[in-house]
Amino acid sequence: MEAYAANVYRHSHMTTQLVFATNNPNKLAEARQIVGESIQILSLEDIQCHIELPETHDTLEENALEKARFVSSMYGVNCFAEDTGLEVEALGGEPGVYSARYAGPDKSSSDNIALLLKKMEGKTHRKARFRTVIALILEGKEYVFEGVITGDIAEYPDGDWGFGYDPVFIPEGSSVSFARMPPEVKNSKSHRRQALVKMMEFLKNNQSLSSS
Repeated sequence: MEAYAANVYRHSHMTTQLVFATNNPNKLAEARQIVGESIQILSLEDIQCHIELPETHDTLEENALEKARFVSSMYGVNCFAEDTGLEVEALGGEPGVYSARYAGPDKSSSDNIALLLKKMEGKTHRKARFRTVIALILEGKEYVFEGVITGDIAEYPDGDWGFGYDPVFIPEGSSVSFARMPPEVKNSKSHRRQALVKMMEFLKNNQSLSSS
């Protein structure tokens, strides 16, 4: 692990290099598309990390920090992690931090959506928001960034793009779900983009840290 970490820091200081502590290939692809060439994002596969990351807390911030701390301490790399939740007003903020496992730990996204829509049956108030929290560990210091987008829960799934709850989330100002939007359209406004942009701005304004 240490040999790999030393290798990481030999790259050009012109491009910040960070490991994205996620096992979700959709999130990895989305983050890479959003940041473009401003950050070189490495995957867990790139550092030969094949461990299921811990996620044991009941807030997005604590889960993001837990994952980032785990990878940073185990592999000695600068990294970031994120946790995202869909918070539905009529359900008291559910599924929130449990969004990925709403219908059970072994269930699929379609199972989660089915449970959500069942709980929303007969409800006319369908306001919701997606919230992403990113935890960055850079040279041993921790930073947190948040992105939020509001919208409504659709009455039925629609669209083939995206992942997770995208087929039933209609962002404010739009008439179609995230899953009806090509990735570049969704990524131009999403909650994850907002959080990543805040992190990129931080890195740009603190180049002495990010180029260490």
